[in-house]
Amino acid sequence: MGFFEKIKNGLKKTRDSMVRQVESVLHSFTKIDEDFFEELEETLILCDVGVQTSVKICDTLRKKIKETGEKNPENIKKMMKGIILEMLEGPVELQISTKPSVILMIGVNGVGKTTTIGKLAASLKADGKKVILGAADTFRAAAIDQLQIWADRAGVDLVKHSEGSDPAAVVFDTIQAGKARGCDVILCDTAGRLHNKKNLMDELAKIARVIGREAEGCDTEVLLVLDATTGQNGVNQAREFKEAAGITGIVLTKLDGTAKGGIIIAIKEELGLPVKYIGVGEQLDDLQPFSAQDFADALFDTEESE
Repeated sequence: MGFFEKIKNGLKKTRDSMVRQVESVLHSFTKIDEDFFEELEETLILCDVGVQTSVKICDTLRKKIKETGEKNPENIKKMMKGIILEMLEGPVELQISTKPSVILMIGVNGVGKTTTIGKLAASLKADGKKVILGAADTFRAAAIDQLQIWADRAGVDLVKHSEGSDPAAVVFDTIQAGKARGCDVILCDTAGRLHNKKNLMDELAKIARVIGREAEGCDTEVLLVLDATTGQNGVNQAREFKEAAGITGIVLTKLDGTAKGGIIIAIKEELGLPVKYIGVGEQLDDLQPFSAQDFADALFDTEESE
């Protein structure tokens, strides 16, 4: 299956829900008036695009229709696609040009973080990078064991301590090992933590200090892993983590299992955070770099995608 096909298939539930409902609104109104925009705004909100973002999409669409006098539903849908594409555009590539570079993965339990790390390690290795993993989720022995399985599957080294060890010490040792072994990317797991727990956020801050000291001058990405099926709760998680952890990007998992893919638009528009990767399946290569153009095409070009 090709790159675009994976994204298109992964967005099927979102397309079938969000875009079908938008099309229903477009075709149910005989004139484009305030009732139409209210209905469209409500539809977008219900599709997890978010209140603020839905209002902005409708305001921009209102201006464009006023300027052009457009009445054709298909052309209005194309206008919406263009507005959403413009919202999503911007750099999404990982900033990992230094040797080594550090990627810290954070997020609450159950979002698929450890699986995502394994898939990202495999992807980076396939791109010719030498990768080392750090099992800094020391809260659960199972997390260390699970990461070892993914490290073996991806064919990369893993630095680990025993359960209950200081996570910052694991990150320290991983950075030292990464430097000694000439690694390109040092990729560290962290414990799944609730965003409102101060002690866990303090732990993240300690890890950040270790990275700042031991990998001074190195490119550092802090990626928050979110479960797409949580919808607006995911946006709220991102908001909390952004304040506490200096996030540089989002990895959105389980996109293929939900109709709530509209949160990608809300994350970018409301929080200014790029979605850098999306998970669209269970296979090793089902973690895909995010493309605004591919997302918009897969979501809106319903005639081509059925």
